[in-house]
Amino acid sequence: MKNSENWTLYMISILVLYALVILFFVIRGALTTKNMKDYALGNINFPAWFIGLSLAASMTSAATFIINPGFIALYGFSGIISFAIVMPIASFVSLVVFTKGFAKYGSAVQATTMAQWMGNRFNSKSYSLFFAFVALLHITFIVLINVGLTQIISKAIGVEPYYVLMGIVVFVFGYMMFGGANSMVYTNTIQAVLKFIVAVVLIGSGYDYFSDGMSGFITKLNTIDPALTKPTNESSYLFRDYYEIILSQIIIGVAIVCQPHIITKSLLLKDQRKINIFLISAIAFLIVYFSVVLVGFYARISIPDLTYKGNPLKMDEIIPTYVVTHFSVGMSMLVVVGLISAGLAALESLIQTISSTITSDLIAPLTGKESLKNSVILNRMVIIAMAVISFYLSWNQISNPKLSVAIFAQNGVYGYFAAAFVPVLFGTFIKNVRVKTVFIASVVALLTHFSVTFFELTPYMQGPVKNPGISASIAIVTSVLVAIILHKFDAASKTLQE
Repeated sequence: MKNSENWTLYMISILVLYALVILFFVIRGALTTKNMKDYALGNINFPAWFIGLSLAASMTSAATFIINPGFIALYGFSGIISFAIVMPIASFVSLVVFTKGFAKYGSAVQATTMAQWMGNRFNSKSYSLFFAFVALLHITFIVLINVGLTQIISKAIGVEPYYVLMGIVVFVFGYMMFGGANSMVYTNTIQAVLKFIVAVVLIGSGYDYFSDGMSGFITKLNTIDPALTKPTNESSYLFRDYYEIILSQIIIGVAIVCQPHIITKSLLLKDQRKINIFLISAIAFLIVYFSVVLVGFYARISIPDLTYKGNPLKMDEIIPTYVVTHFSVGMSMLVVVGLISAGLAALESLIQTISSTITSDLIAPLTGKESLKNSVILNRMVIIAMAVISFYLSWNQISNPKLSVAIFAQNGVYGYFAAAFVPVLFGTFIKNVRVKTVFIASVVALLTHFSVTFFELTPYMQGPVKNPGISASIAIVTSVLVAIILHKFDAASKTLQE
Protein backbone atom coordinates (compact mmCIF):
# COMPACT_ATOMS: atom_id res chain seq x y z
CA MET A 1 0.00 0.00 0.00
CA LYS A 2 2.78 2.42 0.95
CA ASN A 3 4.59 1.76 -2.33
CA SER A 4 1.61 2.48 -4.55
CA GLU A 5 1.50 5.43 -6.92
CA ASN A 6 -1.39 6.90 -4.92
CA TRP A 7 0.63 6.84 -1.70
CA THR A 8 3.56 8.58 -3.37
CA LEU A 9 1.24 11.20 -4.88
CA TYR A 10 -0.48 11.84 -1.52
CA MET A 11 2.84 12.12 0.28
CA ILE A 12 4.36 14.49 -2.26
CA SER A 13 1.18 16.62 -2.19
CA ILE A 14 1.24 17.01 1.58
CA LEU A 15 4.97 17.81 1.52
CA VAL A 16 4.35 20.53 -1.07
CA LEU A 17 1.51 21.95 1.04
CA TYR A 18 3.74 21.90 4.12
CA ALA A 19 6.50 23.67 2.20
CA LEU A 20 4.08 26.39 1.06
CA VAL A 21 2.98 27.02 4.66
CA ILE A 22 6.61 27.35 5.71
CA LEU A 23 7.31 29.75 2.84
CA PHE A 24 4.31 31.90 3.81
CA PHE A 25 5.75 32.53 7.27
CA VAL A 26 9.28 32.94 5.91
CA ILE A 27 8.08 35.70 3.59
CA ARG A 28 6.09 37.28 6.40
CA GLY A 29 9.16 37.31 8.64
CA ALA A 30 11.52 38.40 5.86
CA LEU A 31 9.48 41.54 5.21
CA THR A 32 10.38 42.79 8.70
CA THR A 33 14.06 41.78 8.56
CA LYS A 34 16.16 44.84 7.69
CA ASN A 35 19.60 44.04 9.12
CA MET A 36 21.66 41.33 10.85
CA LYS A 37 20.34 42.19 14.31
CA ASP A 38 16.80 41.60 13.03
CA TYR A 39 17.97 38.34 11.42
CA ALA A 40 19.68 37.12 14.61
CA LEU A 41 17.21 38.25 17.29
CA GLY A 42 14.12 39.45 15.47
CA ASN A 43 12.19 42.67 16.01
CA ILE A 44 8.74 41.30 16.77
CA ASN A 45 7.52 41.16 20.37
CA PHE A 46 6.46 37.50 20.49
CA PRO A 47 4.65 36.11 23.56
CA ALA A 48 6.98 34.34 26.00
CA TRP A 49 5.23 30.98 25.55
CA PHE A 50 5.69 31.30 21.77
CA ILE A 51 9.44 31.61 22.25
CA GLY A 52 9.30 28.74 24.75
CA LEU A 53 7.81 26.48 22.08
CA SER A 54 10.48 27.68 19.68
CA LEU A 55 13.11 26.61 22.24
CA ALA A 56 11.46 23.19 22.67
CA ALA A 57 11.37 22.76 18.90
CA SER A 58 15.04 23.76 18.59
CA MET A 59 16.28 21.67 21.50
CA THR A 60 14.87 18.45 20.04
CA SER A 61 15.48 17.44 16.48
CA ALA A 62 15.67 14.54 14.09
CA ALA A 63 17.99 12.96 16.66
CA THR A 64 15.24 12.86 19.28
CA PHE A 65 12.51 11.57 16.96
CA ILE A 66 14.38 9.46 14.40
CA ILE A 67 17.97 8.68 15.41
CA ASN A 68 17.87 8.10 19.19
CA PRO A 69 14.91 5.65 19.09
CA GLY A 70 17.10 3.57 16.77
CA PHE A 71 19.58 3.18 19.63
CA ILE A 72 16.74 1.90 21.80
CA ALA A 73 15.72 -0.61 19.13
CA LEU A 74 19.27 -1.96 19.12
CA TYR A 75 20.24 -1.72 22.79
CA GLY A 76 17.05 -1.51 24.82
CA PHE A 77 16.32 -0.26 28.32
CA SER A 78 19.87 0.94 28.95
CA GLY A 79 19.26 3.57 26.29
CA ILE A 80 15.93 4.57 27.88
CA ILE A 81 17.68 5.29 31.18
CA SER A 82 20.26 7.40 29.38
CA PHE A 83 18.18 9.28 26.76
CA ALA A 84 14.72 9.47 28.35
CA ILE A 85 15.46 9.87 32.06
CA VAL A 86 18.96 10.97 33.09
CA MET A 87 19.91 13.38 30.30
CA PRO A 88 16.51 15.16 30.10
CA ILE A 89 16.28 15.73 33.86
CA ALA A 90 19.83 17.10 33.98
CA SER A 91 19.17 19.38 30.99
CA PHE A 92 15.90 20.72 32.47
CA VAL A 93 17.62 21.69 35.72
CA SER A 94 20.49 23.25 33.80
CA LEU A 95 18.12 25.08 31.45
CA VAL A 96 16.34 26.77 34.34
CA VAL A 97 19.53 27.66 36.22
CA PHE A 98 21.55 28.93 33.27
CA THR A 99 18.86 30.64 31.21
CA LYS A 100 17.94 33.25 33.81
CA GLY A 101 21.51 34.38 34.36
CA PHE A 102 22.45 34.20 30.69
CA ALA A 103 19.43 36.25 29.61
CA LYS A 104 20.24 38.88 32.24
CA TYR A 105 23.81 39.30 31.00
CA GLY A 106 22.70 38.96 27.37
CA SER A 107 20.49 41.99 27.71
CA ALA A 108 23.15 43.91 29.63
CA VAL A 109 25.90 43.37 27.05
CA GLN A 110 23.60 43.64 24.01
CA ALA A 111 24.69 40.28 22.57
CA THR A 112 23.07 38.83 19.46
CA THR A 113 25.14 35.64 19.21
CA MET A 114 26.87 33.25 21.60
CA ALA A 115 30.31 34.42 20.46
CA GLN A 116 29.34 38.04 21.11
CA TRP A 117 28.06 37.09 24.56
CA MET A 118 31.43 35.47 25.32
CA GLY A 119 33.45 38.41 23.99
CA ASN A 120 31.34 41.12 25.63
CA ARG A 121 31.00 39.31 28.96
CA PHE A 122 34.78 38.91 29.31
CA ASN A 123 35.69 42.06 27.37
CA SER A 124 37.79 40.20 24.82
CA LYS A 125 37.48 40.33 21.02
CA SER A 126 39.94 37.45 20.77
CA TYR A 127 37.70 35.23 22.86
CA SER A 128 34.71 36.16 20.74
CA LEU A 129 36.65 35.26 17.59
CA PHE A 130 37.76 31.97 19.17
CA PHE A 131 34.15 30.95 19.85
CA ALA A 132 33.11 31.96 16.37
CA PHE A 133 35.58 29.35 15.09
CA VAL A 134 34.43 26.77 17.65
CA ALA A 135 30.80 27.32 16.55
CA LEU A 136 31.73 25.74 13.21
CA LEU A 137 31.61 22.37 15.00
CA HIS A 138 27.82 22.63 14.83
CA ILE A 139 28.01 21.82 11.14
CA THR A 140 28.11 18.20 12.36
CA PHE A 141 24.67 18.67 13.95
CA ILE A 142 23.31 20.06 10.69
CA VAL A 143 24.62 16.90 9.02
CA LEU A 144 22.75 14.72 11.52
CA ILE A 145 19.46 16.49 10.81
CA ASN A 146 20.02 16.35 7.06
CA VAL A 147 20.56 12.60 7.28
CA GLY A 148 17.52 12.03 9.52
CA LEU A 149 15.24 14.04 7.22
CA THR A 150 16.63 12.31 4.16
CA GLN A 151 15.95 8.86 5.59
CA ILE A 152 12.34 9.58 6.55
CA ILE A 153 11.41 11.38 3.30
CA SER A 154 13.23 8.86 1.12
CA LYS A 155 11.37 5.98 2.77
CA ALA A 156 8.06 7.87 2.55
CA ILE A 157 8.11 8.74 -1.15
CA GLY A 158 10.40 6.03 -2.53
CA VAL A 159 13.00 8.40 -3.99
CA GLU A 160 16.76 7.82 -3.87
CA PRO A 161 18.36 9.46 -0.79
CA TYR A 162 20.80 11.50 -2.90
CA TYR A 163 18.01 13.47 -4.59
CA VAL A 164 16.03 13.83 -1.37
CA LEU A 165 19.09 15.22 0.42
CA MET A 166 19.69 17.67 -2.40
CA GLY A 167 16.06 18.85 -2.23
CA ILE A 168 16.20 19.32 1.55
CA VAL A 169 19.42 21.34 1.42
CA VAL A 170 18.28 23.58 -1.45
CA PHE A 171 14.85 24.23 0.12
CA VAL A 172 15.76 24.78 3.77
CA PHE A 173 19.01 26.67 3.28
CA GLY A 174 17.30 28.62 0.51
CA TYR A 175 14.46 29.98 2.62
CA MET A 176 16.72 30.53 5.64
CA MET A 177 18.67 33.04 3.55
CA PHE A 178 15.73 35.40 3.95
CA GLY A 179 13.65 34.62 7.06
CA GLY A 180 15.81 34.79 10.16
CA ALA A 181 14.55 34.97 13.73
CA ASN A 182 11.19 36.57 12.92
CA SER A 183 10.04 33.81 10.58
CA MET A 184 11.79 31.12 12.64
CA VAL A 185 9.69 31.77 15.74
CA TYR A 186 6.54 31.43 13.62
CA THR A 187 7.69 28.23 11.92
CA ASN A 188 9.16 26.76 15.10
CA THR A 189 5.85 27.25 16.91
CA ILE A 190 3.94 25.44 14.16
CA GLN A 191 6.57 22.71 14.16
CA ALA A 192 6.46 22.42 17.96
CA VAL A 193 2.70 21.80 17.91
CA LEU A 194 3.00 19.30 15.04
CA LYS A 195 5.81 17.53 16.86
CA PHE A 196 3.72 17.34 20.03
CA ILE A 197 0.79 15.74 18.17
CA VAL A 198 3.05 13.26 16.41
CA ALA A 199 4.96 12.50 19.62
CA VAL A 200 1.68 11.51 21.29
CA VAL A 201 0.73 9.40 18.24
CA LEU A 202 4.11 7.65 18.21
CA ILE A 203 4.13 7.00 21.95
CA GLY A 204 0.62 5.57 21.71
CA SER A 205 1.38 3.48 18.62
CA GLY A 206 2.65 0.59 20.75
CA TYR A 207 -0.56 0.30 22.79
CA ASP A 208 -1.28 -3.20 21.47
CA TYR A 209 2.11 -4.42 22.64
CA PHE A 210 0.96 -3.87 26.23
CA SER A 211 -2.12 -6.12 25.85
CA ASP A 212 -0.61 -8.52 28.39
CA GLY A 213 0.55 -5.75 30.68
CA MET A 214 4.09 -4.58 31.34
CA SER A 215 5.26 -8.13 32.06
CA GLY A 216 3.98 -9.26 28.68
CA PHE A 217 5.74 -6.33 26.99
CA ILE A 218 9.03 -7.23 28.70
CA THR A 219 8.55 -10.89 27.71
CA LYS A 220 8.22 -9.85 24.04
CA LEU A 221 11.52 -7.98 24.26
CA ASN A 222 13.23 -10.81 26.14
CA THR A 223 12.20 -13.25 23.45
CA ILE A 224 13.93 -11.11 20.83
CA ASP A 225 17.06 -10.37 22.91
CA PRO A 226 17.39 -10.62 26.73
CA ALA A 227 19.88 -7.72 26.67
CA LEU A 228 17.04 -5.36 25.65
CA THR A 229 15.56 -5.43 29.16
CA LYS A 230 18.77 -5.07 31.18
CA PRO A 231 19.88 -1.74 32.71
CA THR A 232 23.26 -2.00 30.98
CA ASN A 233 24.17 -3.48 27.61
CA GLU A 234 27.73 -4.73 27.25
CA SER A 235 27.31 -5.30 23.51
CA SER A 236 26.65 -1.62 22.87
CA TYR A 237 29.13 1.22 22.43
CA LEU A 238 27.19 3.76 24.50
CA PHE A 239 25.48 1.96 27.39
CA ARG A 240 28.03 -0.53 28.73
CA ASP A 241 28.04 0.57 32.37
CA TYR A 242 26.58 3.14 34.75
CA TYR A 243 29.27 5.70 34.01
CA GLU A 244 28.18 5.79 30.37
CA ILE A 245 24.47 5.61 31.16
CA ILE A 246 24.19 7.88 34.21
CA LEU A 247 27.25 9.90 35.27
CA SER A 248 28.43 10.99 31.83
CA GLN A 249 24.84 11.75 30.79
CA ILE A 250 24.32 13.98 33.84
CA ILE A 251 27.41 15.97 32.85
CA ILE A 252 26.30 16.10 29.20
CA GLY A 253 22.73 17.04 30.17
CA VAL A 254 23.94 19.95 32.31
CA ALA A 255 26.30 21.24 29.62
CA ILE A 256 24.11 20.62 26.57
CA VAL A 257 22.12 23.83 27.05
CA CYS A 258 25.32 25.83 26.42
CA GLN A 259 24.73 25.75 22.67
CA PRO A 260 24.02 28.86 20.60
CA HIS A 261 20.68 27.67 19.19
CA ILE A 262 19.44 26.78 22.70
CA ILE A 263 20.62 29.23 25.33
CA THR A 264 20.44 32.28 23.05
CA LYS A 265 16.68 31.73 22.63
CA SER A 266 16.26 33.63 25.90
CA LEU A 267 17.67 36.72 24.16
CA LEU A 268 14.53 36.80 21.97
CA LEU A 269 12.50 37.76 25.05
CA LYS A 270 11.75 41.46 25.03
CA ASP A 271 10.49 41.29 28.63
CA GLN A 272 12.80 39.32 30.92
CA ARG A 273 10.09 39.24 33.61
CA LYS A 274 8.29 36.58 31.56
CA ILE A 275 11.18 34.15 31.56
CA ASN A 276 9.28 31.66 33.78
CA ILE A 277 6.48 31.36 31.23
CA PHE A 278 9.13 30.83 28.57
CA LEU A 279 10.75 28.01 30.57
CA ILE A 280 7.52 26.28 31.64
CA SER A 281 6.13 26.09 28.11
CA ALA A 282 9.45 24.79 26.79
CA ILE A 283 9.94 22.09 29.43
CA ALA A 284 6.31 20.87 29.25
CA PHE A 285 6.71 20.11 25.55
CA LEU A 286 10.24 18.75 25.96
CA ILE A 287 9.06 16.08 28.42
CA VAL A 288 6.76 14.66 25.74
CA TYR A 289 9.39 14.95 23.01
CA PHE A 290 12.07 13.09 24.96
CA SER A 291 9.60 10.25 25.62
CA VAL A 292 9.49 9.44 21.91
CA VAL A 293 12.56 7.21 22.29
CA LEU A 294 10.14 4.56 23.62
CA VAL A 295 9.16 4.01 19.99
CA GLY A 296 12.47 2.20 19.58
CA PHE A 297 10.98 -0.67 21.60
CA TYR A 298 7.90 -0.77 19.36
CA ALA A 299 10.06 -0.82 16.26
CA ARG A 300 12.10 -3.75 17.58
CA ILE A 301 8.97 -5.77 18.41
CA SER A 302 7.49 -4.90 15.02
CA ILE A 303 10.73 -5.69 13.14
CA PRO A 304 12.52 -8.18 15.43
CA ASP A 305 15.22 -9.13 12.92
CA LEU A 306 15.71 -5.49 11.84
CA THR A 307 15.40 -6.26 8.14
CA TYR A 308 13.15 -4.81 5.45
CA LYS A 309 12.38 -6.68 2.23
CA GLY A 310 15.21 -9.06 3.06
CA ASN A 311 17.80 -6.32 3.55
CA PRO A 312 19.33 -5.46 6.95
CA LEU A 313 18.39 -2.02 8.22
CA LYS A 314 21.00 0.55 9.16
CA MET A 315 20.35 2.02 12.58
CA ASP A 316 19.20 5.36 11.16
CA GLU A 317 16.66 3.56 8.94
CA ILE A 318 14.85 1.68 11.73
CA ILE A 319 12.33 4.35 12.78
CA PRO A 320 11.55 5.58 9.23
CA THR A 321 10.84 1.95 8.27
CA TYR A 322 8.64 1.44 11.33
CA VAL A 323 6.60 4.54 10.49
CA VAL A 324 5.91 3.66 6.85
CA THR A 325 5.08 0.01 7.63
CA HIS A 326 3.15 0.34 10.90
CA PHE A 327 0.63 3.16 10.31
CA SER A 328 -2.30 3.60 7.95
CA VAL A 329 -1.84 5.87 4.93
CA GLY A 330 -3.41 8.94 6.56
CA MET A 331 -1.66 8.49 9.89
CA SER A 332 1.66 7.79 8.16
CA MET A 333 1.43 11.10 6.35
CA LEU A 334 0.77 12.93 9.62
CA VAL A 335 3.67 11.19 11.36
CA VAL A 336 6.05 11.82 8.45
CA VAL A 337 5.19 15.54 8.49
CA GLY A 338 5.73 15.60 12.25
CA LEU A 339 9.11 13.92 11.94
CA ILE A 340 10.07 16.40 9.24
CA SER A 341 9.01 19.20 11.60
CA ALA A 342 11.25 17.69 14.27
CA GLY A 343 14.22 18.05 11.97
CA LEU A 344 13.39 21.40 10.41
CA ALA A 345 12.88 23.17 13.74
CA ALA A 346 16.42 22.53 14.93
CA LEU A 347 17.89 22.86 11.43
CA GLU A 348 16.43 26.36 11.03
CA SER A 349 17.81 27.43 14.41
CA LEU A 350 21.26 26.07 13.61
CA ILE A 351 21.43 27.74 10.21
CA GLN A 352 20.27 31.03 11.70
CA THR A 353 22.66 31.05 14.68
CA ILE A 354 25.75 29.66 12.90
CA SER A 355 25.41 31.90 9.84
CA SER A 356 24.93 34.93 12.12
CA THR A 357 28.05 33.97 14.06
CA ILE A 358 30.17 33.43 10.94
CA THR A 359 29.01 36.74 9.42
CA SER A 360 29.18 38.99 12.48
CA ASP A 361 31.83 37.36 14.65
CA LEU A 362 34.18 35.66 12.20
CA ILE A 363 34.31 37.34 8.79
CA ALA A 364 33.82 40.94 9.97
CA PRO A 365 36.62 40.86 12.60
CA LEU A 366 39.03 38.94 10.34
CA THR A 367 38.57 41.37 7.45
CA GLY A 368 38.59 44.42 9.71
CA LYS A 369 35.37 45.68 8.15
CA GLU A 370 32.84 46.34 10.90
CA SER A 371 30.22 47.24 8.27
CA LEU A 372 30.07 43.55 7.32
CA LYS A 373 28.52 42.75 10.72
CA ASN A 374 25.20 44.03 9.44
CA SER A 375 25.53 42.66 5.91
CA VAL A 376 22.48 40.56 5.10
CA ILE A 377 23.97 39.87 1.64
CA LEU A 378 27.14 38.43 3.18
CA ASN A 379 25.05 36.31 5.52
CA ARG A 380 23.24 34.80 2.53
CA MET A 381 26.57 33.92 0.92
CA VAL A 382 27.62 32.24 4.17
CA ILE A 383 24.42 30.16 4.16
CA ILE A 384 25.15 29.03 0.59
CA ALA A 385 28.64 27.90 1.65
CA MET A 386 27.15 26.07 4.65
CA ALA A 387 24.68 24.33 2.33
CA VAL A 388 27.43 23.01 0.06
CA ILE A 389 29.60 21.77 2.94
CA SER A 390 26.71 20.15 4.81
CA PHE A 391 25.51 18.39 1.64
CA TYR A 392 28.93 16.84 1.06
CA LEU A 393 29.30 15.69 4.68
CA SER A 394 25.70 14.45 4.88
CA TRP A 395 25.98 12.31 1.77
CA ASN A 396 29.20 10.80 3.11
CA GLN A 397 27.38 9.83 6.34
CA ILE A 398 24.49 8.27 4.39
CA SER A 399 26.71 6.28 2.04
CA ASN A 400 29.43 5.34 4.58
CA PRO A 401 27.88 5.26 8.09
CA LYS A 402 29.72 4.15 11.23
CA LEU A 403 26.81 2.78 13.31
CA SER A 404 24.97 6.12 13.18
CA VAL A 405 25.37 9.72 12.09
CA ALA A 406 24.67 10.53 15.75
CA ILE A 407 28.25 9.56 16.66
CA PHE A 408 29.66 11.94 14.02
CA ALA A 409 27.38 14.76 15.20
CA GLN A 410 28.04 14.22 18.89
CA ASN A 411 31.79 14.47 18.38
CA GLY A 412 31.36 17.99 17.02
CA VAL A 413 28.50 19.26 19.17
CA TYR A 414 29.85 17.83 22.41
CA GLY A 415 33.19 19.48 21.67
CA TYR A 416 31.44 22.83 21.36
CA PHE A 417 29.51 22.76 24.60
CA ALA A 418 32.45 21.23 26.47
CA ALA A 419 34.37 24.39 25.51
CA ALA A 420 31.39 26.67 26.24
CA PHE A 421 30.45 25.25 29.64
CA VAL A 422 33.05 27.01 31.80
CA PRO A 423 32.61 30.51 30.30
CA VAL A 424 28.82 30.26 30.57
CA LEU A 425 29.05 28.91 34.13
CA PHE A 426 31.66 31.38 35.37
CA GLY A 427 30.33 34.26 33.29
CA THR A 428 26.85 33.81 34.74
CA PHE A 429 27.56 33.08 38.39
CA ILE A 430 31.08 34.23 39.31
CA LYS A 431 32.31 37.81 39.43
CA ASN A 432 35.75 39.16 38.56
CA VAL A 433 36.72 36.24 36.32
CA ARG A 434 39.70 36.94 34.08
CA VAL A 435 39.36 36.10 30.40
CA LYS A 436 42.61 34.13 30.62
CA THR A 437 40.93 31.72 33.03
CA VAL A 438 37.97 30.85 30.81
CA PHE A 439 40.03 30.98 27.62
CA ILE A 440 42.47 28.38 28.93
CA ALA A 441 39.60 26.26 30.25
CA SER A 442 37.91 26.26 26.84
CA VAL A 443 41.10 25.25 25.05
CA VAL A 444 41.71 22.50 27.61
CA ALA A 445 38.16 21.20 27.06
CA LEU A 446 38.61 20.99 23.28
CA LEU A 447 42.04 19.37 23.50
CA THR A 448 40.84 16.84 26.07
CA HIS A 449 37.66 15.93 24.18
CA PHE A 450 39.37 15.28 20.87
CA SER A 451 42.52 13.73 22.38
CA VAL A 452 40.52 11.14 24.34
CA THR A 453 38.66 10.24 21.13
CA PHE A 454 41.41 10.22 18.51
CA PHE A 455 44.20 8.81 20.69
CA GLU A 456 41.77 6.21 22.08
CA LEU A 457 42.48 7.10 25.70
CA THR A 458 40.59 5.12 28.38
CA PRO A 459 39.16 1.59 27.85
CA TYR A 460 35.90 3.12 26.51
CA MET A 461 37.66 4.23 23.33
CA GLN A 462 39.13 0.90 22.26
CA GLY A 463 36.24 -0.28 20.07
CA PRO A 464 35.37 0.69 16.48
CA VAL A 465 32.78 3.20 17.76
CA LYS A 466 33.92 5.82 20.27
CA ASN A 467 31.31 7.19 22.69
CA PRO A 468 31.54 11.02 22.49
CA GLY A 469 29.78 11.26 25.86
CA ILE A 470 32.84 9.78 27.56
CA SER A 471 35.35 12.16 26.01
CA ALA A 472 33.07 15.20 26.50
CA SER A 473 32.31 14.41 30.15
CA ILE A 474 36.02 14.01 30.89
CA ALA A 475 36.71 17.26 29.04
CA ILE A 476 34.05 19.20 30.94
CA VAL A 477 35.21 18.01 34.36
CA THR A 478 38.85 18.70 33.46
CA SER A 479 38.13 22.21 32.19
CA VAL A 480 36.08 23.05 35.29
CA LEU A 481 38.92 21.92 37.57
CA VAL A 482 41.44 23.93 35.54
CA ALA A 483 39.22 27.01 35.70
CA ILE A 484 38.73 26.71 39.47
CA ILE A 485 42.48 26.37 40.04
CA LEU A 486 43.28 29.36 37.82
CA HIS A 487 40.55 31.51 39.38
CA LYS A 488 41.71 30.67 42.90
CA PHE A 489 45.29 31.41 41.93
CA ASP A 490 44.27 34.82 40.51
CA ALA A 491 42.32 35.61 43.68
CA ALA A 492 45.29 34.64 45.87
CA SER A 493 47.65 36.74 43.74
CA LYS A 494 45.43 39.79 44.12
CA THR A 495 45.26 39.29 47.87
CA LEU A 496 49.08 39.13 48.12
CA GLN A 497 49.45 42.27 46.01
CA GLU A 498 47.08 44.16 48.27
